[in-house]
Amino acid sequence: MSGISCIAHSTVCSQTSRVWLKAAWLTDRDVDQSHDTMLARNCFLLLVVVSGAALAIISFSIQFFNLLPTTPLVEERPVQAADGAVRVAQGKTRKRVFPVPHIQKPNPISEAYGYCNTPSHTEQAWEGHSPADYKLLSVHVMIRHGDRYPLYSIPKTKRPAINCTLSTSRNPSHPLLRSFISHMGKGNLGHWESPLASLPRFPNHNTCETGELTQTGVVQHLRNGKLLQQAYRPHSLVPSDWSPQQVWVETTGKSRTLQSGLAFFYGFLPEFNWKKLTVHHQGSTLFCGSACDCPARNRYLEQEQKRQYRLRVADAELERTYADMARTLGIPTCNLRAANPIDSLLCHLCHGLSFPCVSRKDGSTGECLTMAQFAAIRRQQLDDEKDRRRVGLYRKYAVLAMYPYLNRTATKMERVAKAATGSRPPRAGGEEIFTLSSAHDVTVAPLLSALGLEEARFPPFAARLVFELWKSTSALQGQKEPKLGKGGRPKTRDGGCFIRVLYNGEDVTHDTTFCRSLDRHSSQPLCPLKKFLSFVRRDIFGVVNATSYHQACYSRTG
Repeated sequence: MSGISCIAHSTVCSQTSRVWLKAAWLTDRDVDQSHDTMLARNCFLLLVVVSGAALAIISFSIQFFNLLPTTPLVEERPVQAADGAVRVAQGKTRKRVFPVPHIQKPNPISEAYGYCNTPSHTEQAWEGHSPADYKLLSVHVMIRHGDRYPLYSIPKTKRPAINCTLSTSRNPSHPLLRSFISHMGKGNLGHWESPLASLPRFPNHNTCETGELTQTGVVQHLRNGKLLQQAYRPHSLVPSDWSPQQVWVETTGKSRTLQSGLAFFYGFLPEFNWKKLTVHHQGSTLFCGSACDCPARNRYLEQEQKRQYRLRVADAELERTYADMARTLGIPTCNLRAANPIDSLLCHLCHGLSFPCVSRKDGSTGECLTMAQFAAIRRQQLDDEKDRRRVGLYRKYAVLAMYPYLNRTATKMERVAKAATGSRPPRAGGEEIFTLSSAHDVTVAPLLSALGLEEARFPPFAARLVFELWKSTSALQGQKEPKLGKGGRPKTRDGGCFIRVLYNGEDVTHDTTFCRSLDRHSSQPLCPLKKFLSFVRRDIFGVVNATSYHQACYSRTG
């Protein structure tokens, strides 16, 4: 935030004293002229002071009304050193969830660094922020796993040399890392749905295995959890004596999602009681539970994959790039495409490693892949995201893919809201007030699209999407006596309850489909829960010309 410009009083006094000392040696006429000169100079100094203060006030006002970004995150500019390694030059501090509108196309290398999501000490979070007369009722978090080792390897090159053990002496680190390692050793006291008990609770290989979470990935989620702990501590969201019914943690069956979820949860509740925790298993990356069967969703996905393929093969620059890379490696182009080289190259970039080179039989190093080739592939990926939004097939897929998760989240929120307003009795052991779902990019990306957040950046490593449920304490004061429903309990639609949606720490509620029409600068800054419930239960299916999940999945006219 801009500081207020000012001129020290000592400077003004010093200048005034010199004027009066000089005046003692002048004639009466000169004294009058000197007096006029001094008066003009003092007026000028006063004008400078007032102008500086006015500019500072204007700057503060602009930032107060969110017209300028105030959440800092170091913007990183890539530089390739003489040894071929990728270095990062620090630039201005900014953090943006949505791309900045501009005429020029985004820099694919800078975009890639955003995807790395390297832990930064300057990051701030807007979770937990609301007007003073609101009470936080529950929080639901969906995360993407943290930084991982590549799933693919580039033929005829050495795999990136990354250590996947945890060490407090290696960067990036975190103050909670040592105690996290120790606490994970007590995991046998927890409750694990099959097959999670057989998975390691933190990465532990000197040489990373395929897809394994790295230390960077652990630190990313320790930081995420700690950020939310600090954000929600003033609201006493999770009591110190929380019950097993109040917390829900779920993950897919991959070690990287399990370990990311545990790192996040430990950052959120350090030294938590293992005996109270049950870690639930989700068999699908869509977190669809028992509602995964949806033929129409599969058809939309097939159509979307065909669109991707047509766009890719029509890109002449991309084809030339693949041909050049294949020629460097001495392999057929089709073999290179199958190896998905961008996955390994991103790992090199995120960890500051030189791009891979050809390994010759005599042990020497041959030609290397280049930053220009990497940029060409990333540029095509950005073009693909733009075309995906334009065509709209992915949005239809996303709605059907993520409806089960959204419906489950809406049901949990509604249950908590009714208990808070007295329209239903609370569950034994308390309501579910905190939910953590540890997932993949193929989970978070369609969830963003289903919510209408299609302009949001593709989920980076350790991305987080947060749903907050709030109740207005003042909204229920001074109201007429509510009508009574069954059992003599109050009959209410939303009970003064509201929802916030945040993506990577930024409030994106008013960018969602269900709250986009609301005035974010109105006297009611939050989005009514009933709008979210109506969206999930009915309006979400409009994009596929249906009124229910069953109709959308099994009708051939969507």
